[in-house]
Amino acid sequence: MTRENYTFTSESVSEGHPDKVCDQISDAILDAFLSEEPEARVACETFATTNRVVIGGEVGLSDQAKLKEYLEKTDAIVRDCIKGIGYEQDKFHHETVEITNLLHEQSAHIAQGVDASADKDEGAGDQGIMFGYAVNETEALMPAPIQYSHAILRRLAEVRKNGTEPALGPDAKSQLSVVYEGGKPVGVSSIVLSTQHLDENLTSDDVRAIVEPYIRETLPEGWVSAATEWHVNPTGKFVIGGPDGDAGLTGRKIIVDTYGGAAPHGGGAFSGKDPTKVDRSAAYAARYLAKNIVAAGMADRCTLQLSYAIGVAKPLSIYADTHGTGQVHESEIEKAVAACMDLTPQGIRTHLGLNKPVYQRTAAYGHFGRTPTDDGGFSWERTDLAEALKKAV
Repeated sequence: MTRENYTFTSESVSEGHPDKVCDQISDAILDAFLSEEPEARVACETFATTNRVVIGGEVGLSDQAKLKEYLEKTDAIVRDCIKGIGYEQDKFHHETVEITNLLHEQSAHIAQGVDASADKDEGAGDQGIMFGYAVNETEALMPAPIQYSHAILRRLAEVRKNGTEPALGPDAKSQLSVVYEGGKPVGVSSIVLSTQHLDENLTSDDVRAIVEPYIRETLPEGWVSAATEWHVNPTGKFVIGGPDGDAGLTGRKIIVDTYGGAAPHGGGAFSGKDPTKVDRSAAYAARYLAKNIVAAGMADRCTLQLSYAIGVAKPLSIYADTHGTGQVHESEIEKAVAACMDLTPQGIRTHLGLNKPVYQRTAAYGHFGRTPTDDGGFSWERTDLAEALKKAV
């Protein structure tokens, strides 16, 4: 029997967290290549530490001259990304950071497995399992702990960047322990917020005085009570932040990127990967399908798994679990999913319009639970398949 009364915790990290700096750089490079050629191939990894950024991986364009040109542009892309995040500290500054570019052309052996040909459909860019999840406890059909952990940091980034709170720095982490009663979120038992601050003289109490009003306005009314525990900058000063304080790598925040631990994760990271990589595109498709299943009223909660083999177009398996909340049997949902959406890599990219430069914005504050945009960003958050799924069952 599903538990109805419990406390669940999720965390988020800001755009200035060292791992998120790397995710954003990798996706900024991906966006640059997709702007040149929608079918560009990119697998870009980034490492950042004090005064240094290292980029490696493989890229591919049909025009080799353009490929060389874009490889030469990467330094400027990195600096613009760091500047946009807001790093201008002595040992990590967008103007002075040393950049090492080790990107190279995509492996021909990988390309031959992925590329379509006269006698072969385009295959998946790798083997793997991908999960999508949706639950009707928030308007975005996301788990409340991760959704509000993200929202707090987005709000603090807004007031930092618009000059309202100039004492705040780019690096921050949030963590919420959400109380559930009757299976629904009703409050917060503890709030953890650690944020970089630029004034060395600020105490933890000073930082709490700055951030508490924004945290309270972000959370639903009544969720913060006298019993809620607060831990704001619990270790004291937090002046040295970002890659100067701790090294960063692409792909190290996969639980932050998805469902905050409330649902399974296949293990693959997203950032820096073009949409032929099913680690990314199939995870987006699985979220899209799970969200539409819940939006259609077929379940209050849904986990969907897809699996792929490198070079093979169709998914090897489709698995749905409605956790005892389904109005339709899971086997019928699995059939409806296969009938309503082409889940080959090319079919996913076409249905969701993924061959667009829309990825840098996904690399902080979660890939899911965001608002779809007119230029195709977060297309996997649409609920336009709900009616088709209902008809299919």
